[in-house]
Amino acid sequence: MRNLRIAGIGLTAAAALTLTACGSSDTGSSASSSAPAPSSSMAAPSSSAAAAGGGTTTNADVFGPACSQLPQGSAPGSLDSMGPQPVASAASTNPLLTKLVAAVKATNLVDTLNSQQAITVFAPADPAFAALGDAKFAELAGKPAELSPILQYHVVGKRYDAKGLESAGTLDSLNTAGGPLKIEGTGDNMTVNGAKILCGNIPTKNATVFVIDKVLTPGTNK
Repeated sequence: MRNLRIAGIGLTAAAALTLTACGSSDTGSSASSSAPAPSSSMAAPSSSAAAAGGGTTTNADVFGPACSQLPQGSAPGSLDSMGPQPVASAASTNPLLTKLVAAVKATNLVDTLNSQQAITVFAPADPAFAALGDAKFAELAGKPAELSPILQYHVVGKRYDAKGLESAGTLDSLNTAGGPLKIEGTGDNMTVNGAKILCGNIPTKNATVFVIDKVLTPGTNK
């Protein structure tokens, strides 16, 4: 897995962003003002973990109250459309994730995310960015060095389904300096650092995606 390179910087309380989309119904396996800056070189997960294949899901495993908002059939952004695509490409077709896609493009992380073998992505839906406001979002988009570690905090370097998340309890993101991600609850009541899962177990070619209702702020769950 390619190391993600970022400049070390401070993070602000209002800043936080990330990645991917939502899916059909059916239950399945289911800032602080001066948060520490991540190191300039993130450790990659072991190749054995990436190759293990665990955490892979299908359309039948998708669950959550917002899954019905996805396009249906084979339309762009639908489960059938996103499944064969790597995660950043899949997100770019989804109408729920326009803010996330803009952030990923601003930090030139599209190819990096698409090239990962097996990852988990926690992806705030567009409404989750409302608290930032258009001006703040534009400011962050113009500062890739600040935005990159925020995006990395929403990505885990191993693939998990909902049951795997529940069993793990806590996870390290690619931004290890941001602190652990804490998983609580099960099914429709599952949360990650307090953010509710709106649609989970979404399959893409190289990632399992969980759409969440809040942005995750590095440094607030240590």
